Amino acid sequence: MNLRFFSSRTITWYMAKKFVLTSLGVLTALVLILQTLDLLGESGNILAYPGNGEPQLWQYVSLRIPQLIQRFLPFAVLLGAIITFVTLNQNSEIIAMKAAGVSAHQILAPLILASLFIAGLSLAFNERIVARATATLTAWEAADYGPIPKDRGVVSNVWVRDGDDLIHADQASGRGAAVQLTGVEVYDRIGGTLETIIRAQSARYDRGGWLLHDVRRFDVQRGVETTLPSLTVARGVTPDRFTLANVDADERNFAELRVAIADLQAAGRPTEALEAGLWHKLSGPLSSALMPLLAAVAAFGLARSGHLFVRAVIGMALGFAYFVADNFALAMGNIGAYPPMLAAWGPPILFFLIGETVLIRTEE
Repeated sequence: MNLRFFSSRTITWYMAKKFVLTSLGVLTALVLILQTLDLLGESGNILAYPGNGEPQLWQYVSLRIPQLIQRFLPFAVLLGAIITFVTLNQNSEIIAMKAAGVSAHQILAPLILASLFIAGLSLAFNERIVARATATLTAWEAADYGPIPKDRGVVSNVWVRDGDDLIHADQASGRGAAVQLTGVEVYDRIGGTLETIIRAQSARYDRGGWLLHDVRRFDVQRGVETTLPSLTVARGVTPDRFTLANVDADERNFAELRVAIADLQAAGRPTEALEAGLWHKLSGPLSSALMPLLAAVAAFGLARSGHLFVRAVIGMALGFAYFVADNFALAMGNIGAYPPMLAAWGPPILFFLIGETVLIRTEE
């Protein structure tokens, strides 16, 4: 019984190189087509802002392409594995390897190794580039494709509800009790009726409330405005409600998201959806290593039997079934129906067992 993981260095290098180049070609074609279609649909909105032109279109492309690569890399790996296996099967290379005593797992091993390398690159790419590009593009879209606000760790345009009252801040900066607000507006409502509008240049957290400075208070019923040097409002509204009001898992890397989740948990706020997104930052890239196993059904069987196309379709169906299950589990995790760990790691483990079962029962 042959227990070696790789059959030979030559076969390993040959198959891994063929697989990586094929997957790269598929990914390039997918990204080019999808980016062209996306740009056609969004170019009108970009050019609608006065002064925008071709440089802004290229800027949009530079921010959108990382998102497309992240989303469709596992698809490209799946299709690359299927094309590689079908080509090897049609050229009778699979038959030659099996005749030489190479097992099905040894035939699959070079692609698994290459896909693990791709998964590592994908993880680093997502952490270093995709999260930043997503945050920048979101801010640019919020500005209607005007000048992109510089990222200084400042949260802009924050709304917080305190009972019937609404509090708006143009900017919130800092962490914990050191949070500072600028451009503050407080809409004091009683029973849904607006009673008072309070505006202040700045505010800071002070003894359980928010101390406003340079205050203007407008009484809606009387139509009278008064000025005050300071005023304390919104007692019980904690600073994290301003700084963590809009935490998006896609816009933060793994370390930043862990810090945000810890802050939210310390404030007693629900974090299940963010925890699912946190673990999916690891399980998502690693799904690329699962694709060759799901596509392996296309590697075996006689090409002249006429079943090769059916096998390729089955491999593609298994891959796409995984993506459906992964998106469904993540959606269930976001609404709290699934535990975060199950939402992120359940589909990869399930489909790994399915792929191994199919491979062992049919080929080993």
